[in-house]
Amino acid sequence: MGFSDVFKYAGTRQKTGGLKIRHHKDTANFPTEYLPLPEQVVISMVQHTGAPCVPCVEKGDHVYVGTMVGKAPTAMSMHIFSSVSGTVSGIERIFHKAGMGETIVIVKPDGLQEPDPSIKPPEVHDFTSFVDALSMSGIVGLGGAGFPTDIKVQPKNLPDIDTLLINGAECEPYLTTDNREFLEHPDTILYGIDACLKYLDIPKCLICIEDNKEAAIDLMTKKAASDDRIDVCVLQSRYPQGAQNILIKNATGRIVPRGARHTVVGVIMLNVTTVSSIGKYLQTGMPLVSKRLTVAGDAIENPKNLEVPIGTQIKDVLNYCGLKEDPKKVILGGPMMGVAQFRTDYPIVRQNNGVLAFSEKLAKTPEITPCIHCGRCISACPMGLSPVEIGMAFERYEFDKFEGLNVDICIGCGCCSYVCPAKRPLTEVMTLSKGILKKSGKGGKK
Repeated sequence: MGFSDVFKYAGTRQKTGGLKIRHHKDTANFPTEYLPLPEQVVISMVQHTGAPCVPCVEKGDHVYVGTMVGKAPTAMSMHIFSSVSGTVSGIERIFHKAGMGETIVIVKPDGLQEPDPSIKPPEVHDFTSFVDALSMSGIVGLGGAGFPTDIKVQPKNLPDIDTLLINGAECEPYLTTDNREFLEHPDTILYGIDACLKYLDIPKCLICIEDNKEAAIDLMTKKAASDDRIDVCVLQSRYPQGAQNILIKNATGRIVPRGARHTVVGVIMLNVTTVSSIGKYLQTGMPLVSKRLTVAGDAIENPKNLEVPIGTQIKDVLNYCGLKEDPKKVILGGPMMGVAQFRTDYPIVRQNNGVLAFSEKLAKTPEITPCIHCGRCISACPMGLSPVEIGMAFERYEFDKFEGLNVDICIGCGCCSYVCPAKRPLTEVMTLSKGILKKSGKGGKK
C-alpha cells in the first residue's frame, strides 16, 4: 500500500471501541485572547516527564522573558524559562495535585515584558544542530504527555522512520486549543513540519484532524497543497481518536506491538501545537514561555481560548473569565483524562491545555452500585481490554492476573467509567492495576 493509498484509506476507516460523545466544542470559533499579566507567576520545576529541574536563579535576581530559571539535570528533562520580566521573589516548595512536593520559582512581573538580550534564532543546518536547538527550546509534548521533544526526535531507528504524524485530533470534549493553533498559526505549523522532515530525513507527513474541525481541515489542505510531502488525513470524530497508538492505527493501518514505542512501525508523532512551537522557536529563538488554554465548563461566565504566561495560577485564569458560581470541580485538561485540582493557586505548566470549571450539578459524584456484568466497558475499550475482569482481579488481590489481562496497555482514556451503568470507578482501578504491574517488573513495556 502506497502512501497516498494509506491516506485515502485512513479518511474513511471506521474504528472499533471508543465512544461517540458530546464534543462541547463551544469555544472552537473563539479567537485566542491574552491574559493581562498576573501579580506573580509561580513557575514549577516539574513540567516534563523526566527529573525535576534545579532552580538556577536566586531570590532578588532580575529575569527577562526567556531567561532560564530551571536547569535540566538529565537529558530526559527540559530546561524551564521565565514567562515574564521582573524579580524573583522566592523559591519555595509546594504540594501538587498528586500530593507530592515540588519546587517553584516565584517571579513578580515588572510589566515591561523585556525579552532576554541573549535570545536569537538558533543556527540550524543539520540533524545535530536541530536537536541541540530543541534542547534549549523548552518544548515538550504539548498534547499533555510532556515528553522532551529533543529526545523524541532522535529514536535509535531514525533511518527507518518514513512518516511524521501530526496529532491534531483533539478528541477530548471542551478543548479547542489545537483547533485554534490550526486556524491562527498554520504557517508556523508548516515551518515546524518542514524542519522536522528536512533535518530528520523523513519523506512524508500526515496532518491528522478529526472531521468535526472543518475549517481547520480546509485551511491546512489549502496551505499544504503545494508540498507533495504533506497530506491532511481526515479521521472520524470518535473518542479517543487522539490516543497515540489508536491514531497511528487509524491513520496508517499500522499496529504498534504491545509494549513497543511507536517508532518501531516507522512513525514519529508530534502534537500540532508542539510542531508549531518548533516553528516559532526556530524563527525567533524565544523558548516556550506561554500556553493557550481552553477555559470552559458550566461554572464559567465567559468561556475563552486564553494565552497565559506559564506559571499563571489557576485562580487568575478563573477570575479573568469570571464564574457564575463557585465551582464544585476544577480540572486541568479535558473531562475524560484531565486531573481534578484540590487548590486553585496551583500554576499552569506547559503541558496544560485546558481549565474546566463545573457546577455541583455536573460535578456530583454518582452512587456506585454492584456490577451487572453488562459488558459495556469491554465494548467501549479502544484497546480491547476487559475492565470488568481487571477490576475483579484487583478487588480480590489477584495481581498475578494483570499481565495476562494486558492491563499495561491501558491508556487511561476513561471510556470504561463513562459507559458503566453501575458507575464503577473502573478507570481508577485500571490505573492502579497498571501501576502495580509496572512495579512488579512484568508486562509488555519495553
